[in-house]
Amino acid sequence: MSDHEDYEFEGTQSGASLTYPKQCSALRKGEFVMIKGKACKIVDMSTSKTGKHGHAKVHMVALDIFDGKKLEDICPSTHNMECPIVKRTELQLIDMDEEGFVTLMDDQGETRDDLQAIDPEVRKEIQAKIDAEEDALVCVLSAIGKEALMSVKNMAKTS
Repeated sequence: MSDHEDYEFEGTQSGASLTYPKQCSALRKGEFVMIKGKACKIVDMSTSKTGKHGHAKVHMVALDIFDGKKLEDICPSTHNMECPIVKRTELQLIDMDEEGFVTLMDDQGETRDDLQAIDPEVRKEIQAKIDAEEDALVCVLSAIGKEALMSVKNMAKTS
């Protein structure tokens, strides 16, 4: 028998990370970053000079991409910050129910109806497209295991 304990790992995910590290000084306005465990888009940032006690500091102001809340963080410029892997997908709008759950279809003809229009403006836009019977695409943003409807646009006409 060995001195080592046997560990049993539960989990069947691919092992792919939902974030990647990036040096704080390399981050730019408009990029995505994790602040307090939330995926955020940087809207403003400033760098302070190095002081008597160490590194230059980067002050970031960012908005949570899922609920729009403003978050701030200060990090030494030489340190790494986690950045979420953000994927943007456009799906065809089919319908929306009373609760705001939207039926969408992808390029392969697969439908899904598990996303809800939470933003009242996006919900109004979706309802207007359905009422007018217009073909529209809905932009779905995915990051850190969450998904949200972000915007609606007219489908390009193919002739």
